Amino acid sequence: MRVRWITALILAIGTADAADLPGSRDFDLLPRYPQSEIVGFKERDVLDRTYPLDSIRRISGRLRMSDQIAASGHLTAVTYLLPDVHTGIEAFERGRNRLLNEGAELLFWCEGRECGSSSLWANEVFHRSTLYGPEARQAYLLARLPGDSDRLMALYGVTRGNGRPYLHVEQFEPDQSLGIILPNPGTLLRQLKSTGELWLPRLPQEPTAEWGALLANVLRLDSTIRVSLKGKGAAAWYEALTQERIKARRMEAETSDEDGLRMTLLR
Repeated sequence: MRVRWITALILAIGTADAADLPGSRDFDLLPRYPQSEIVGFKERDVLDRTYPLDSIRRISGRLRMSDQIAASGHLTAVTYLLPDVHTGIEAFERGRNRLLNEGAELLFWCEGRECGSSSLWANEVFHRSTLYGPEARQAYLLARLPGDSDRLMALYGVTRGNGRPYLHVEQFEPDQSLGIILPNPGTLLRQLKSTGELWLPRLPQEPTAEWGALLANVLRLDSTIRVSLKGKGAAAWYEALTQERIKARRMEAETSDEDGLRMTLLR
């Protein structure tokens, strides 16, 4: 009986491994969701890859968005089919938290109908029709991965109308520097309010006009919140935000040895 049990276990493991597409693999930075399987995989150089930084819509037959990143480079894309007892957004949230813990910076994050048409995300952005589902059951983010490179990672979680949940993940390495990429202010506010903290490791000690205006816009989106600023340049960023007409009583500054700027929500 013991031999039969071991044999059955080996066969089960082999069957689980065989469920993945041949030649496919996971990402080092983002472990796969438990019991999911790879049902789509591609890795290649692309001449034109576009990632929305806003909700998407179709106008006059063309895909439209207010902001985007478009570049050539190396693309790796993986589509996971999740266990039926979970949802695409559950896997999305797990992936988002993992990226934040690793020091990635969110550039854009939307959920539900605010993302726009799921059909457009599936067919026009990611070119995988299996990702089409109800707009209320989708979520998308684009993040800049930690380090000095311009590597990007996109996540799209969705649960189709038939109940089948998917998580699509793309990693993109551009051929050339993307330059200054400013996150969506609504995304930064959502991150601050959902986790209680916003860490911006790339920010210099000396404030810049672009980032000063952006952070001021984040705080203007909700005039009821108060924040603590921490980092080597915390005092300078405090002054920069007051120059942007953010009231001093809404902020506290604490100089620390940490690079960048950490903004914490004060309860």
